[in-house]
This record gives sequence, structure tokens and C-alpha cells, in this order.
Amino acid sequence: MLAVVFLLTFVSLSSAATHSLQYLYSASSGIPGLPEYISVGEVDGVVISYYDSNIKREVSRQSWMAENLDEEYWISETELDKYHEVIFKENINILRKRFNQDNGIAVFQKMYGCQWDDETNATDSFEAFGYNGEDFMSLDPKNMTWIASIQQAENTAYRWNRMEKSLPHRKAYFQKDCADWLKKYVSFVSKQMSMKVPPEVFLGLSHPWTYRQHICVLCHATGFYPKEVNITWKRDGVELQDGVNMGETLPNGDGTFQKRATMTVSPEERWKHQYSCEVTHKSGKPIVLDHEEDHLSIIEVV
Repeated sequence: MLAVVFLLTFVSLSSAATHSLQYLYSASSGIPGLPEYISVGEVDGVVISYYDSNIKREVSRQSWMAENLDEEYWISETELDKYHEVIFKENINILRKRFNQDNGIAVFQKMYGCQWDDETNATDSFEAFGYNGEDFMSLDPKNMTWIASIQQAENTAYRWNRMEKSLPHRKAYFQKDCADWLKKYVSFVSKQMSMKVPPEVFLGLSHPWTYRQHICVLCHATGFYPKEVNITWKRDGVELQDGVNMGETLPNGDGTFQKRATMTVSPEERWKHQYSCEVTHKSGKPIVLDHEEDHLSIIEVV
């Protein structure tokens, strides 16, 4: 459901020491079965908080959030969500008129947050709005100025730039407070997972009829923390580039992460060479599994 709602995307930093905090607000109209307003908070891609217009309260999505933040925090965040819910619904009506839309589906979104490198202590921040899947306007946090992405946003950007100068607390949030909160959340996770958790690694073979001329072998690492991991397919000890598809590092929902890499090989080449998957993680020595029948599970790769 959230994949449908949150259409704005941002490029995340790939540094091994970079953490991110982001909040996603979305108001919609004309989508049956979907709450008219949704708010989600994420740390390093893991959902930490959730609110929607049906439940009318912000709730924790991680045990370490609930354990470290008191009831006053959740009451305060709920009140902010209720305020944003009203504003975002009003903005839907304003934007319908601005885009000459009488009815149909309308989705207004906001994403904001920050990134922090725990080695260099460098920080960065962002805020942007989108309407019906297209960029609307975004904030330049260094100069605290709004930049319109389309003509319909120019008047809003002009008015907000005049108002921005009278809101010093926003500048303080993007240049310091956001990173301070992110560091606090990361410390919560560190306390819960003070020890590095090694990955479990599995090899899986697709059913033969899935790929008629090629066989797809999956190397899946899961349950590891922190999130940085490297998966390498090798042939006769040499790293493979062709025929390898590397997936993204994804959260498991319990604070740990997973990642997979697939290798495609012809049936003829499969047994002519020695293939192996090597998973490197800071929790310990590299884990190497050879492409042999006793290491393979039956997994349907789609």
C-alpha cells in the first residue's frame, strides 16, 4: 500500500557509515480503501512510527522506540499528525483547483529528513513536495530557499521564501535538530544490538522450467546487522560481473537486514567451473558457499 502512496524518491548515500532519518506524509482523495492521510517515520529504511486518519494516533513500529520514548512523546507526535492531516487535506482541494481537476484521484505528498555520517560527522538534509507522482517543489536546506519544480508551484515557492526568513526554528531543525534526533535513534538501535549480528547465507536454485536456457542460482544473506554487506559470485576463484544481478539491502522489520545476489549460467557451463558465493560482513570472517547440490535449496526465483 505504501509503495503506491509514496511516489517521491531520494538518492541515499552509499557510505558504509551513513544513517538516514526521513518522514513521509501523504494525503489522498479518490482511492477506495486507503486512509486519506498517512504519516510514516523511517530510520535507515526501517519503519519506526506510523499514523493514519483511521487510527488517529501515532504508534511505534519498533520495540526500541517504545522502550526509549515516553507517552508524552507519542501524544505530542499524534497532535502534530492531526494538525498535518487537516492542512494536507485542505491542500488537496487547493491543488485540485490549481490543476483544474474537478474529481478523480489526487495525492499530495511530503518527504523530509536528514542523513548523518557517523565517521566524518557530516550531515545533510532535505524536504520536498510532490503532487500526483510528480515533483512539486523542494527546499535548498543550505540557503533555506524553496525551488519550484513546475509552474503551478511558483507562487507557493515565492510566498514561502518570504515567510521562511521569519521561521528560524526550521533552519535550526534542518541544520542541527534533525541530525540530533537521528543520532539519538541510532543510539537506541545500538543499545539493542550492541553486538554485530552475522548473516545467515543460503543458496537457492530456480526450478529448471523458469529459465529454459539458463539456470538462476540465488545467494541470499539475511538476519545481519549492521546493514553493510558485500556479496560476490566467483567462478574458479575469480569474481564474476556478467550474469550477476545484485539486489538492494532491505530491512527485515526486526532491526536486521537482508540482501540477495543472483547468478545466471547455462546448464552446459554450470558444471565446467567451480562457482561459489562469498558474503563479507564486519561481524566476522567471510562466509563462502560452493555451488554444490548439498548447499542448494529449491527456491522459485521470480
